[in-house]
Amino acid sequence: MFYDMHTGKLVIFSAPSGAGKTSIVNGVLQRTPKLAFSVSACSRPMRPGEVNGKDYYFLSPKTFREKIDEGAFLEWEEVYPGSYYGTLRSEVERLWQAGKHVVFDVDVAGGLNIKSQFPEQALAVFVKPPSLEVLRQRLVNRNTETEESLRKRLGKAELELSYANRFDHIVVNDNLETAIREASEKVLQFIDPQ
Repeated sequence: MFYDMHTGKLVIFSAPSGAGKTSIVNGVLQRTPKLAFSVSACSRPMRPGEVNGKDYYFLSPKTFREKIDEGAFLEWEEVYPGSYYGTLRSEVERLWQAGKHVVFDVDVAGGLNIKSQFPEQALAVFVKPPSLEVLRQRLVNRNTETEESLRKRLGKAELELSYANRFDHIVVNDNLETAIREASEKVLQFIDPQ
């Protein structure tokens, strides 16, 4: 496989929805030029303003399933029937060939899946909210949740929080700037050990 002999590293960020993972990933990317973001693939239609290859690689559900059968994904998940998200092996290969270390912003299951395939080459960081109540408030403040979806997200968050100790490092996102600084330091130690 292409990655066995490669010296590129993988940095995985996972968290429950609303923990601030994407903000931390963006902060780490800005501070660390050796990193590049892995664009995920999905089977949902493109939304207004989204760009194929920048926001996601947009694939039809049929094409996505064909690529699963070909073994083209490092990790993938059917989030709900017919709605797939995943990481293409070709995306990781492309970034490694460009001389970058790869950063992932993936859900908890996807993060653990990638880490299990690359135990030495990957750093898995779990972004944790200060509490479930703070997480609930962040989700409410987004104004995108119904009571039903909020309940589902919080239930999933409780389950995901139980996996935090399976990650290499936990960053508590109580203060965004502090969390970005802590995550950046861990990433730098990992990709550039002195």
